[in-house]
Amino acid sequence: MVTARTHLWFGNNCAHEAAAFYAEHIPGSSVESVLTSPEGVPGAEAGEPFVVEFTVAGLPVTGLNAGPEFRLNEAFSFYLRVDSQEEVDRYWEVLTSDGGEPGPCGWCKDKFGISWQVIPKQLEELSGDYTTEANLRTMNAMLKMGKIDVAALEAAYRGE
Repeated sequence: MVTARTHLWFGNNCAHEAAAFYAEHIPGSSVESVLTSPEGVPGAEAGEPFVVEFTVAGLPVTGLNAGPEFRLNEAFSFYLRVDSQEEVDRYWEVLTSDGGEPGPCGWCKDKFGISWQVIPKQLEELSGDYTTEANLRTMNAMLKMGKIDVAALEAAYRGE
């Protein structure tokens, strides 16, 4: 059987730390295994975490620590769909703390360099298929936000 999983190269060698952080803070996340590096692997310290198998909100991920040749960037992100403003606030705070960075339109970056989209279900519902004036007002309101504000999206949808 063929399977697919996300594979991330942690140029900052913090795959194990990141996996443990997600397991602590994101429901449905866990660390499955940590393989240490053997002698002679370029960019990896012998005996240190090398390949980390983990899950983020049910999504299987492999993290690789193999030196700084490649860096994570915004071309990859986790889309974290949440149910409420309270969850937006909670995950935004967790992900941007200790060196993380807020970004535009619901995007942020965590302290490990992973980009996240923290998106309340209300944004998807109010944006619809972008064909009505209300949908477009919602989208335009979102484009002016950093962290998503559900009340402001709802007001934009209503034309307020």
